[in-house]
Amino acid sequence: MIEKLERAFALSEKGARDMINGFAACTVHNLTLFAPVSILYFLIADLLHGTLEGHGIWYAAFCIISVLLMMLSYRWVYGATYFSTYVESGVRRVSIAEKLRKIPLSYFGKKDLADITSTIMSDAATLETGLSHWVPELAGSMLSTAIAAVSMLFFDVRMGLAVLWPLPVAFLIVVLSGTVQSRLSRRSMDAKMKAADGIQEYIETIRDLKSCNAEHAYLARLFRKIDDVEKRAIISEAGTAVFVVSASFILKIGIGTAALAGSVLLVSGEIDVLTFFLYLLIASRIYDPLQSSLQNLAAIISLRTNVGRMDEILFHPLQEGSKILTNKGYDIEFRDVHFSYDGKDEILSGVSFIAKQGEVTALVGPSGGGKTTASRLAARFWDIQSGQITVGGMDIGKTDPESLLSLYSIVFQDVVLFDNTIMENIRIGRRGASDEEVIEAGKMAQCLPFVEKLENGWNTMIGENGCELSGGERQRISIARAFLKDSPIILLDEATASLDAENETEIQKALSGLIRNKTVLVIAHRMRTVENADKIIVLSGGQVAEEGTPSELMESGGLFSRMAALQKESSMWRL
Repeated sequence: MIEKLERAFALSEKGARDMINGFAACTVHNLTLFAPVSILYFLIADLLHGTLEGHGIWYAAFCIISVLLMMLSYRWVYGATYFSTYVESGVRRVSIAEKLRKIPLSYFGKKDLADITSTIMSDAATLETGLSHWVPELAGSMLSTAIAAVSMLFFDVRMGLAVLWPLPVAFLIVVLSGTVQSRLSRRSMDAKMKAADGIQEYIETIRDLKSCNAEHAYLARLFRKIDDVEKRAIISEAGTAVFVVSASFILKIGIGTAALAGSVLLVSGEIDVLTFFLYLLIASRIYDPLQSSLQNLAAIISLRTNVGRMDEILFHPLQEGSKILTNKGYDIEFRDVHFSYDGKDEILSGVSFIAKQGEVTALVGPSGGGKTTASRLAARFWDIQSGQITVGGMDIGKTDPESLLSLYSIVFQDVVLFDNTIMENIRIGRRGASDEEVIEAGKMAQCLPFVEKLENGWNTMIGENGCELSGGERQRISIARAFLKDSPIILLDEATASLDAENETEIQKALSGLIRNKTVLVIAHRMRTVENADKIIVLSGGQVAEEGTPSELMESGGLFSRMAALQKESSMWRL
């Protein structure tokens, strides 16, 4: 049962046990609410039989005890539902974040940022409400009603059936609506995600939209997405209301049938007035918690969509492997590697090459040839379909990704910076590095010329993703991280693409010191970037088209030679 609850509501083991405790608390609390009914029943019995004298003190005591029981049971409910759920909500968000940290990076290529953010924040918040308000109350109502139902049937089967028949009918109506409500909930969620993605995309691309006079056209499409969210919300609410209102109407009829059946039995002398009165009291009480719970049942059914989105993350396969590094040296070797992002169209088809330690190996070739993919695979950002990639003879597919990445310093073409100081953005390269070490790495990456111009120097806040800096300045901070980490393997993906010729030359001089005795894999399009490489791998169409030193490839007259000639020709173009 624990495992079923964990999967059904995206809970931890403790959260599932707390939920069962909440079920028990709500059941006991609902049963204590019947205590006033019992007291009233016996009071009326004493009044009718003339035996009330001398019992007043007992009724006063029973009333006080009933109030205390209701207070204590409600305190139990509060702790077992609200408090426990809030704790579990924090655990759930942390577990999702921790799982996202370990999920293969290929997952993020399939998901929009707004979608993942919505799962962590919105879906978790919806589930928090459901588990603190809806699910325990529904379970408690069902269990307490079942106990009360057995008692009523035992006391008088006919009156019990007259009171209880609406319950299974009402539940059946709502349960049978589950498929419809789930479909409406999914469509509503899809509309919300499209609108959220559109809003995020608009904010990220507003500069380009304005510069192309495309803002109004884009906003028109975005407003249609937002209108669709409203439309889907109305349809979803209306669809839910049809079933919930129908079920509530059936419950209301129960009081009437109880009164009608009781009247017939009373007139025929088969029950007495006291029994008739008791069942009317129970009928007026038993439907109240169930009526609100039926509304919650509709909401619980719609939770399936939120739980499904969270389970997609929580139960996503992980990249696992040994945390102990067994490599002998740092040569990177690709052996007949095949890779596809979608499992259909291969990006790499039988790629084999060796990037040796102490050498600079450059990956060049036409766009879409697989250069960036190969460099990411070398660091196990994704797992290959077949073949093998090794580092120093160690199969990276059997190595824990976090342990593996301790061997790499990576400079991406797309730089990601944080809304923090220059100092802290560089320190990401090696946690715990001293200020002096950070500054030295920044100087090696040619950051000093622009840092000196800033009012707060190395402690200057650079805004979201470094928006206060130029593209070249942002790239130099990224390179400084690599200098600070100083790992034995270096991956450079167009590391100097955003730099001018003067700074590129200075950075390359600094890189020369960084890469000594290390394995360096460089992706570049500009021939001057790789003219001093020890070996060049030309990737075209996902395969190794050529391999050799720059001079050998120039003499061969192949693809590399033609690319160099075209680039030289384009460099002479003038306005």
